Amino acid sequence: MSLPSTPRPLQAVFFDIGETLVNEGEIYGRWADWLGVPRHTFIAKLGAVLALGGSHMDLLEYFRPGFDLAAEQRRRAEAGVPNGFGPDDLYPDARACLSGLRDQGLFVGIAGNQPVEAAAQMAELGLDADVVGISDVWGISKPSHEFFERCAQLADVLPDRVLYVGDRIDNDVRPALEYGMRAAFLRRGPWGHIQEDDDALRECLFVLDDLVGLPKLVAEYNAP
Repeated sequence: MSLPSTPRPLQAVFFDIGETLVNEGEIYGRWADWLGVPRHTFIAKLGAVLALGGSHMDLLEYFRPGFDLAAEQRRRAEAGVPNGFGPDDLYPDARACLSGLRDQGLFVGIAGNQPVEAAAQMAELGLDADVVGISDVWGISKPSHEFFERCAQLADVLPDRVLYVGDRIDNDVRPALEYGMRAAFLRRGPWGHIQEDDDALRECLFVLDDLVGLPKLVAEYNAP
């Protein structure tokens, strides 16, 4: 007779960046302005593109065929038009959530698919985290299992002791679960409200509408 397995306590929590810690609404708004598209039209088309399984690059290509991201970013820099994110873009529940988890003695990491420039932008936010991982700095990106392996290695814990928190089922939840991590799905931002996968969500340790209550949920889960 086999005994039921006891859930193993979490030792590390990693967070995605875009729409998990950082509100990308203004970032998309500035791209709409740059391309000369009304913001409400741009955001509406984003939702339509995502619902069909497309990406933000498909959105940019739609409004400017042959869109070259690197070239457009250079033009924006030369024109003094900011790109990326800053302190005003941080979700109001992010800072307290990270600090609340570190207060429990957990390893807290931030790791997402972002350009190289995001490393400096994250540093300027001064968040309470042990490590910040940027895909274009690492040379690996989600949904690759190597990305999640890097997170576990940095925390120096087994995958099933790591909780990965993100707003995308395709890039965050499914690959984290497949690698053997625990997952928390955050239902906010375009992807968080458009993507659906009941099977994947049933496997999540938590399904969240915000980050306010996550430290308490983790503490209760880890309680003896």
